[in-house]
Amino acid sequence: MGFIWLGIAAFSLLFAAANGSIDQVSNAVFEGAQAAVELCISIAGPLCLWSALMEVMNESGLSLLLSRLLSPFLRFIFPHSFADRECAEALSSNFSANLLGLGNAATPAGLRAAKRMASLPGCENELSRLVVMNSASLQLIPATVAAIRGSLGSAESFDILPCVWLTSVCALAVGLISARIMEGRGH
Repeated sequence: MGFIWLGIAAFSLLFAAANGSIDQVSNAVFEGAQAAVELCISIAGPLCLWSALMEVMNESGLSLLLSRLLSPFLRFIFPHSFADRECAEALSSNFSANLLGLGNAATPAGLRAAKRMASLPGCENELSRLVVMNSASLQLIPATVAAIRGSLGSAESFDILPCVWLTSVCALAVGLISARIMEGRGH
């Protein structure tokens, strides 16, 4: 992938030099880099807030309560993996963080669950379902997206909630149904 990006950059520079617009390209590069840094700094606070909230939920036992509420759904989706306590905890933590829109906080738990699933016999299909669930990322509170919208000047950062709920539920349903169909076909 690095070679592709290098090729695109080299082609762009050669094309800009041939057209005499190298100054415009260099200005755009520096403006883009500045905008990227400003965006990262502006969303750092909200991301820290939501990650801290997830940690408070873990320490207070609220995430355990949430995982108990989610366990019937997760046990249905991951019957073999959910029988393993360590894997069940990682799955619950991953799904809880995704529900709160904390993809960055969900990643470590998702990796723990995937690693555990890979070591359990008969969990190959469930591992693919985990990837589908993380890709669809069912969210009740899209914290990261709201933080980005707020940093870019949105007056109502959370006015996208109905659209996020609808699209993430549809994406999850289609993904899980597709995974089940592929499992039935032996792929």
